[in-house]
Amino acid sequence: MICSVKEEVKKVVVGHEELIDSMIIALFTGGHILVEGVPGVAKTTAVNTLAKSLGFDFKRVQFTPDLLPGDILGNEILDLRKNEFKIKHGPIFTHLLLADEINRAGPKVQSALLEAMAERQVTIGEESFALPEPFMVLATANPVEQEGTYELPEASLDRFMMKVRVGYNAFEEELTIMERAADGRFGEVRRVLDPAAFAEQKEKLKSIHLDEEIKRYILSIVTATRDPESYGLDHLKDFVDFGASPRGSIDLYKASRAHAWLAGRDYVTPSDVAAMAYPVLRHRIVLNYSAVTVSLTTDEVIRKILETIPAP
Repeated sequence: MICSVKEEVKKVVVGHEELIDSMIIALFTGGHILVEGVPGVAKTTAVNTLAKSLGFDFKRVQFTPDLLPGDILGNEILDLRKNEFKIKHGPIFTHLLLADEINRAGPKVQSALLEAMAERQVTIGEESFALPEPFMVLATANPVEQEGTYELPEASLDRFMMKVRVGYNAFEEELTIMERAADGRFGEVRRVLDPAAFAEQKEKLKSIHLDEEIKRYILSIVTATRDPESYGLDHLKDFVDFGASPRGSIDLYKASRAHAWLAGRDYVTPSDVAAMAYPVLRHRIVLNYSAVTVSLTTDEVIRKILETIPAP
């Protein structure tokens, strides 16, 4: 059934397997995604198509410097005829929300969105309102044109389950995109899951088996980002300021289980953990200036940890 969801998305989105898988994993595990990529690589199209295949609502907000929290959450509006305030809900009341170029909005707007992501509710005036279930935020950040942007602090980045980097398509993939776009030959997306089937698939995730050794393997990887010396990674201690938080171990656990589920298995292998370590941990490791001088990236740190810690 999940394969059917992927096939529907692939009718419109060519390539970008990691993004498609990450969206499905995050949606079924209750997480959120931060996507970093240049403009025009189908980020909006991908999340909109996923929403259509599941019959969920989708809304998009373009983040700009003049955006206010109320533009996302909603406002109290005075009804002059009744002389009373009524609540107008904002675009955050949806199933899938695309926060486009989140780093272009000010800290107040970012914090309002991140609070909703964590608490699954928003407060307007004196009332609190629960957000729809499921609720997923896919936020994008443009790696170019950094003037006038407000980078998300590490504590805010930690709210995202995964950070996915999306680059340009391969030559043959872009050839297919060019032909389909020019001729309007993108397939029609069908709804393949109803709410009951979605809930059933979420329950199936909980039955995916994780061996005790796999659980310890996950925690060892996360702990090694904080204390590399204890795992024979002394050469990393001078480059890493902070490692992944406990949210990182929780999200890696859930993502590894969902990765096995997507592969059609009812048990998690070390390869599932290794595959998900990069998107789950890359935005949770804080490197210092020394790492910049030697061009060390968080992906390189994760690679060295995976190479050092023996898989069960």
